[in-house]
Amino acid sequence: MNLLGDPLFARDETGRLKSRVGTLFLRTPGLVTQAGIHATQRLAWIKQLNRERLAAGQPKLLNDEIDAEITHSVDLLFDDQFVLIRPDPNVMDLAFEADELLQTLVSKRKIRFLNTQHEKVRDALRARGENWRMSRIPVSPEEMNRLIANSRVSIAGVPLYFYNRSTGTRFLTLGDFSWLASRSDDIFKAHLAEIALHSSMRNRFGHPEIDVFPPGCAFTRQAFEALNVEGLTITALRAAYAKLLTAFRHSVPEPLLDETSENIEWRNLMCSTLITQPNTVTADELIQGISPEFYMQIEWLPGCRIEEGELIFDPVCEELDATPDDPELNALCDPRAKAVIFNYLREFGTIEYINIGRISRSLSARVQTAQRRPNVYIVQVKEADKSIPEVRILRFQKWGVAEHLDEGKDLIQSIMEAVEYTDYILDRRLGCRQLGMNLPEKFTTGRMPETYYGSNMSYQGTRCWAIYFERNYINGCATDKIQPHRYTDLEFNRQFARLLGEAAAVNCVVGRANLDKGVMFDDGDEVIELDAAGRPTHLIVSDHTGAFMHYEFPLNSTANAYANPVNRRAKHLCNAAEFAEIYLDSFRKRLERVQQEYRRRQRAFDTLFKNRPIDKAGSLAYRWQCILVRLAGTDAAALTEDIRSHVSILNP
Repeated sequence: MNLLGDPLFARDETGRLKSRVGTLFLRTPGLVTQAGIHATQRLAWIKQLNRERLAAGQPKLLNDEIDAEITHSVDLLFDDQFVLIRPDPNVMDLAFEADELLQTLVSKRKIRFLNTQHEKVRDALRARGENWRMSRIPVSPEEMNRLIANSRVSIAGVPLYFYNRSTGTRFLTLGDFSWLASRSDDIFKAHLAEIALHSSMRNRFGHPEIDVFPPGCAFTRQAFEALNVEGLTITALRAAYAKLLTAFRHSVPEPLLDETSENIEWRNLMCSTLITQPNTVTADELIQGISPEFYMQIEWLPGCRIEEGELIFDPVCEELDATPDDPELNALCDPRAKAVIFNYLREFGTIEYINIGRISRSLSARVQTAQRRPNVYIVQVKEADKSIPEVRILRFQKWGVAEHLDEGKDLIQSIMEAVEYTDYILDRRLGCRQLGMNLPEKFTTGRMPETYYGSNMSYQGTRCWAIYFERNYINGCATDKIQPHRYTDLEFNRQFARLLGEAAAVNCVVGRANLDKGVMFDDGDEVIELDAAGRPTHLIVSDHTGAFMHYEFPLNSTANAYANPVNRRAKHLCNAAEFAEIYLDSFRKRLERVQQEYRRRQRAFDTLFKNRPIDKAGSLAYRWQCILVRLAGTDAAALTEDIRSHVSILNP
């Protein structure tokens, strides 16, 4: 393969990448990384081929041959970590051919795909089990800062611009434009000519080569297009530049004048500009029904596809055999992901592809305890007889065999305690459903073998079981992630207050709490489903974690905690007092219905865990008895009034 320019990831004396733009040619294999834009790189390639042909005594390329070279080429972008393929959605075969050619130069794990806003690109990648190769959207401040820093590009001179990798547009800020004033005449003129020329050009996807940041300000790139750089003396050119600079400065809002990552407003807008994609889709279209905040936290892992009945795991995992000590590959080729895939293939015979990702950071608002390893995974599985893939959530049991071995227990005891904990989780779920908690309908267990490498040296290398729980992903929005603008809709607030109040009553009865006995409610596990008009229809509790933890104290001891869902929203609600009244009324009525159901079918409730041991130290059967006694003895109206006394909007 011929190379025009520097090798991939080559750096200058300051440590910066020498090139952030490349073009890969497939008809006559070659890579161009010379400074410029994709259009000039294609011209450079044609000139190089013609030079080689003339040197060999052959005629220059014909127009049809030139068109074929350009047609069979693919845009590339480079950052500090990845080669990014920007595919044409209509010719994905070409993008995958480029992908295979690039893998002769760099590891597959270092290659990602852009343009995932296009359905054809997404479908092509996920059908190969390669969701993990979609370029990831930055989430944390550190990732945002890294994106901005890595987006600095040049055309022929210094890196004046910030580059949107999806559209190919370079954005010029006021600060970078004003920097030109202090440059020598030759540098000043060269860069001004570059800005004027490329502001009037569009790339092959129809987007401007250079545009103004911030987008939408009164000063536009058309002001640069009108600048006659070559026809003016340097004095006249600097005068024209000064007028443009003044107009540019007056159009930029005051909060955006500080062009540093410490300026959060500038940083967020710049990051948003750099990841904005044409015809942008929502996370719901990336994975049907998934919420944006959840989607952005997924770290996709290599999956698999099925071709003519043959299972094909992503070959990137084969690299691990050659470099078993590579920490990046070990993190990417997660053995749990591969084991989950095997379980699905043993269960279903009609799978077309599987994508699997892990959630390394919980979206819950409560404080999280440190985990030895990620324990939540998301699986997208497509069966041949279904039109769309299903999305499922897998959560590994917190206290499994490995965790008990870490405590110094022997293998038999660790296995027994792990199995008992599985039963405990399933029993808690049964008790929650009996008391009316709206939980996901399907909830199953799975297991997989793992090799133990924990702190218990007596069992190093021992095979043991890891247990996980599986449920369907709930389409909707977590109650604590509802955006404030939603609360300007009166009807939304009324329906939401009713659902939230009803859920709070059941949550209160089952005593969901953390280890410190703090109430767990409205902090990430409660999900509302919305209708076509965006109004709440149902509230589902996605995870019953913490159920029956608070069982020793009367319900009114948690009154303050159950006022918090109203108090923390009050400033956003257009009808805060009405919201509070609906919430309280719904709380009381739902609690009374649970009490009535218990009295009507008391024997069914009392004997639910009759076959489980009763231990006053805290067995589930004992806790269940305490919960029922407390339920029967609670005055619903009095408890509601206790909560009312803590609602700020009703107690000015």
